[in-house]
Amino acid sequence: MDQIDVAVVGAGWCGGIRAEACAANPLVAGVHIAENRPERLREIAGALGAKSATGDYHTLLESKEISVVFVCATPETTHFPMARDFLRAGKHVFLEKPIALELEEADELISIARAGELKFTIGYSQRFNPKYAYVKKCISDGTIGKPVSALVSRHISRSLGKKISGRVKLSPAAMESTHDLDFVLWCLEPAKPVRVYSQVNYGAMRESTGGDIPDLQWVTVTMDSGLSFVVGGGWSLPPGYPNFSSTWIEMIGTEGALMVDDTHRDVMLNTTKNGAVFPMSTMPGEQVGHVYAGPMASETAHFVEAVVLDRPVLVTPEQARRVMELYIAADLSAELNEPVTLPLENKRPAGRAAGV
Repeated sequence: MDQIDVAVVGAGWCGGIRAEACAANPLVAGVHIAENRPERLREIAGALGAKSATGDYHTLLESKEISVVFVCATPETTHFPMARDFLRAGKHVFLEKPIALELEEADELISIARAGELKFTIGYSQRFNPKYAYVKKCISDGTIGKPVSALVSRHISRSLGKKISGRVKLSPAAMESTHDLDFVLWCLEPAKPVRVYSQVNYGAMRESTGGDIPDLQWVTVTMDSGLSFVVGGGWSLPPGYPNFSSTWIEMIGTEGALMVDDTHRDVMLNTTKNGAVFPMSTMPGEQVGHVYAGPMASETAHFVEAVVLDRPVLVTPEQARRVMELYIAADLSAELNEPVTLPLENKRPAGRAAGV
């Protein structure tokens, strides 16, 4: 079976997971790392036996060996230019969310990938969570009948919220609820969103950071099928297990109802040194001995397999653009305090830059 060389750009938390998953994949011949922090670059390149390591991702563009690139860099402002560079260089690209900061940027990436017949996908890892996949299955096979409403509520710790909101001015809808907006739209296909109403709530984040950062954002979406759903995302849980993520899902249909507890309260570790913590509760997941607990390793392997075996990607860039349009509309609704109709024009409304 053919093997490929893979590059990972940005070897932080998520990039490190991607790099480790690629290094362990039998379809991967070699891993190349680009990371602008020298100590981290040496650490992960040494641990994985990287084929090459560089502080400048541009050196990877002309490599004939590399066929797949995982763009995991932060801040999120780097996503569009990096992905564009690699797609133009003929590489298949996996891009962490968001796909871009502006709709026209997303359209440009999609156009380049399509013209080059390249695999291009966005990191919506929760589709690879077995609980989420089960919800999708129960809708697809008619187990709960026709969906009539949905609710998803996600919360993460404020330590993680400060880290995310401190590197880029994007809302909870854009950075946290984006996973759940993608999930619900995926479940309800082929229905499309036609109207959005959103509100933000302020509290701990504004007080602790001194910035205009909401604790929580609720988004109500009406679909062209007549169904409406609500997604809430917040990042101000009290300090505790640093990367803790808690989610609750309700999917109601004409023939049944599905409740999914993904609050990660099933495993609690209590020690005299650290008190009570909830291990294996992060959104990406983590390595636990010989197994990986969470969705990100499977998502990484999926993209490698899509390229080597010429399979379709589970998350299309067009779907990611649709989610982006939805959270842009949600932010606009929260600002105007009124519903916003979809689709938007092929650009952000005049006078409203990304994150404003």
